[in-house]
Amino acid sequence: MHPDMIRELITQRANESHATARAARLARSAKKLRRAQRDLAEVDSTFVVPPIPDYIDAMFSDTQRAA
Repeated sequence: MHPDMIRELITQRANESHATARAARLARSAKKLRRAQRDLAEVDSTFVVPPIPDYIDAMFSDTQRAA
């Protein structure tokens, strides 16, 4: 086989391999992103903001500072 033909075949195969690897990497990234979004949604749904006690609200009101 002619060396130029062999070189072109090797280049074509390398490009196809790179494209396959790029697609696989993109799929893994998308899967990780979906998993992270799902885990974050679970954390957001389980976190509850604790209520602020009344005595703390009174400490920072404007009427208390004026006195």
